[in-house]
Amino acid sequence: MKIVVLDGHTLNPGDLCWDALHALGTCEIHDRTPPGQVAARCADAEVLITNKALVPREVIAALPKLRFITVTATGFNIVDGAAARERGIPVSNVPLYGTRAVAQFTIAMLLELCHHIGAHSDSVRAGDWVKSADWCYARTPLLELDGLALGIVGWGRIGQATADIARAMGMKIIAASRTPKPPRDGVEFVDMDTLFRRADVVSLHCPLTPETKSLVNAQRLALMKPTAFLLNTSRGPLLDEAAVADALNSGRIAAAGLDVLSCEPPKADNPLLTARNCLITPHQAWAARAARARLLETSVANVKAFLAGAPQNVVNA
Repeated sequence: MKIVVLDGHTLNPGDLCWDALHALGTCEIHDRTPPGQVAARCADAEVLITNKALVPREVIAALPKLRFITVTATGFNIVDGAAARERGIPVSNVPLYGTRAVAQFTIAMLLELCHHIGAHSDSVRAGDWVKSADWCYARTPLLELDGLALGIVGWGRIGQATADIARAMGMKIIAASRTPKPPRDGVEFVDMDTLFRRADVVSLHCPLTPETKSLVNAQRLALMKPTAFLLNTSRGPLLDEAAVADALNSGRIAAAGLDVLSCEPPKADNPLLTARNCLITPHQAWAARAARARLLETSVANVKAFLAGAPQNVVNA
């Protein structure tokens, strides 16, 4: 059994161990794989493991020995699941590994927008407190979240975990979901436009699909309060990035916290890189060591389940 890992570095930059995977077969682990080399590196592979390296229809067609694909992530849009299904190749993902890590990161990003802790620490280190006429100062307004409305778009595990933390800080929770949800104490389910109108903070936790691409566009941004924040720790293409940049630069919305962009790494001309009040981190919400360890463990379990004849976490059935 030959197993090829196309892009293992982000999952395991050296602080985890691949031994459990090596025990399952002959492993070829690449830190990164350029798009043009995917088919060549997987020529003899029966099991293919990928994180962000694209596995399109033409690559699947060029791999006659391929029997199984597992994605070391929850999102699986980088694999052509339909093409794999036509070949009888199951595609699995890892649905649970990062729930708490991403929820924690989302709230951390929100708190940074409220308090600008990094900027104030930099100010102190630059000598501003030493020179201050007062015993305290604030370079920016400081925002209390108690009583404000958090709008969760996508009521899945991460959205619910984020809501749980926010509720503990006194926030009111409203949510929009593509499928009807049963009533839940402390959560008000509303339609999408109502959520964008009422929320003081809009946080995106939905998958990228044809229906959700550019979900946050000029029309929805126009519904938001000028004091509202926008958070995205899900997928970059959920945003019309030019429209979001325009909304930030014009003061249509107050701020944004983004861990994902439409192209990663971004191109230098991405308008969000220079937009006002836009906090951007390099797609790291998922990457706490404990979360990565769970991700690797479940990815290995996915391969074991396939070899045992009972594939798990299959997303293209």
